[in-house]
Amino acid sequence: MTAVSAGPPRSIATPCVKVCIVDGATSQCLGCGRTLPEIAAWTRYTDAERAAIIAALPGRLAKLDSID
Repeated sequence: MTAVSAGPPRSIATPCVKVCIVDGATSQCLGCGRTLPEIAAWTRYTDAERAAIIAALPGRLAKLDSID
């Protein structure tokens, strides 16, 4: 029987900028723009789901900036 080496885990794309401050009104992170549920489920999303969320983040962050 041969052992199969899994190797290192593959990296997952993330918009995290390590500025984790959540806006109470929107429940969005002021650093990356994701919601708390999105952050919690990030590793369970498919690559396509993560890409769709990442594509929406600039608009979300712009809206957050306009609220300030």
